Amino acid sequence: MNKKILIIEDDKFLREVIAKKLTTEGYEIIEAVNGENGIIQAGETKPDLILLDLILPGIDGFGVLAQIKENAETKEIPIIILSNLSQESEIKRALTLGAADFLIKANFTPSEIIKKIKKIKK
Repeated sequence: MNKKILIIEDDKFLREVIAKKLTTEGYEIIEAVNGENGIIQAGETKPDLILLDLILPGIDGFGVLAQIKENAETKEIPIIILSNLSQESEIKRALTLGAADFLIKANFTPSEIIKKIKKIKK
């Protein structure tokens, strides 16, 4: 059975690039374009891992992260933050809220994202 990855990202191009790369690696992809939908998808699909942007319409990524980690049914799902926010305070806040890792979009290629996912989902 393929591992399911939920991508919560409002940037259509980036979401599609990551989804295509993950699909070729054999992952099943679920997509959400905003925070509210991401929280619903996490609860309904119980993905093996979530890639989460912080700047989202509606509930931002910090709110999504907090809600997923507060829910008994979803709190164990590893979440990798994928954001252009790169301030130390933002990274620390995300990790404190329970993120497994924090990747700055500009610094990582889709292939490097795959490596991070494989490292977390051994």
